[in-house]
Amino acid sequence: MTLHEGEIAVDVGLVRGLLEEQCPGWAGMELARVGGGSDNSMFRLGDELLVRVPRTAAHSVRKEHMWLPRLAPKLSWPVPEPVYAGTPTGAFPFPWSVSRWIDGEEAGAGRVADWSLFGAELASFVTELHGIDLMGARRADELEWYRGGSLVPCDGWVTEALDGCRALAGDALDLDALERMWRDALTLPEPSGPHVWLHGDLKPTNLLVRDGRLHAVIDFGALSVGHPDAEHAPAWDLPPAARAAYWNALSLSPTTWTRARAWAIAVGAAGLSYYWTTFPAFVAECRARLEAILTDTTTP
Repeated sequence: MTLHEGEIAVDVGLVRGLLEEQCPGWAGMELARVGGGSDNSMFRLGDELLVRVPRTAAHSVRKEHMWLPRLAPKLSWPVPEPVYAGTPTGAFPFPWSVSRWIDGEEAGAGRVADWSLFGAELASFVTELHGIDLMGARRADELEWYRGGSLVPCDGWVTEALDGCRALAGDALDLDALERMWRDALTLPEPSGPHVWLHGDLKPTNLLVRDGRLHAVIDFGALSVGHPDAEHAPAWDLPPAARAAYWNALSLSPTTWTRARAWAIAVGAAGLSYYWTTFPAFVAECRARLEAILTDTTTP
């Protein structure tokens, strides 16, 4: 299944070929697809490795190999450990990567024992990440990502995405209310304060659970530097108890929370409209996020 224009379909055979050409010592190991998101396809290699292959050209391989080894020692939760940076070939023109496999299940119903505790643990991870010294990194090149900046420059594509949702979802969602929330956020002062490290995509599929608790955080493909407002947007992907605990643990201001909600609307609307016919599972995630925003009672 391809999701993007220009995407190259990736299967076990192609990945096996990449390994044979660049990592022959691993080429004979068992290889199986274990899923994928909107940006990457993933394959488990043996018992201890994971091959991640981007769907389109991406800078994630270089920055993850550069920065994750520096960030990992400063975090209390496991994060991916890159072990090989694959290079483009004639069969596949983009960088790809191999990292250590991390056991765990995606955060979800029946896997998290206490959602309030989970929300507080996620807040602790965010606090640690945002508190790490930038070590000379700055908001530029592959570490400059729109979600760490201002809402205003995104108004055009967000409005277009909301209009697309109206055409596709009809009256199933109160798009007028969502647009009002988005426009209210545009009137707020610009974010201020120091830039911090941002994971960029802390949705449940990137949060691994073991024994009912947060165990690891994966997929740093959106790793960037910027203002932290958008980092909090995936809180609306969590149950209300987790979202309330997250908000309370971080003591976020109403202004920050309002901006975070706007980012959640932006990404949810864009995902729903873009992937409507190609990625039903992700569309369902985006719809659930927008519905949670409309029914939320935890915001200030």
